[in-house]
Amino acid sequence: MSTVEFNNMLLNNSEFLKPFAFTLTRDNESAKDLMQETLYRALANKDKYHVGTNIKAWMYTIMRNIFINNYRRKAKQQTIFDSTPNDFLLDNKQTMIANEAESNLRLKDIQKAIHNLPDIFRKPFILYFDGYKYHEIADALQEPLGTIKSRIHFARKLLKEQIGRQ
Repeated sequence: MSTVEFNNMLLNNSEFLKPFAFTLTRDNESAKDLMQETLYRALANKDKYHVGTNIKAWMYTIMRNIFINNYRRKAKQQTIFDSTPNDFLLDNKQTMIANEAESNLRLKDIQKAIHNLPDIFRKPFILYFDGYKYHEIADALQEPLGTIKSRIHFARKLLKEQIGRQ
């Protein structure tokens, strides 16, 4: 295929890309830029086009890939820079000592509340808390999956009520 024939095919099919470009970008100017970049890449990669391939699909693929790459590039660049001075943190020689007594008391309250749960709620909840998945708990307790999910839900609800009262 000659370069002139290829260029004519690109120009004849480029109008079909405009709505797709706008759908991707939702902005007229960005859509125009995307169209231009797509046509440029199609011309630059003329040697990768095989005669008989659907030219529209080929161009749609190029456009979609450009859009995805640009989106990923922008997502990486959107970092937040904190320009506030944090000098006071550098020379801060104070040490903080954690008060574990309060957290230990709270942990004991939680363990007591778990122990006070009815047996049908306590067993699935403890297994879930230990890291087992719902289906593993259902298999171990020989209960339906939905039953296990609802019992864990109700156990959480009861624990929240009990701990909230203390």
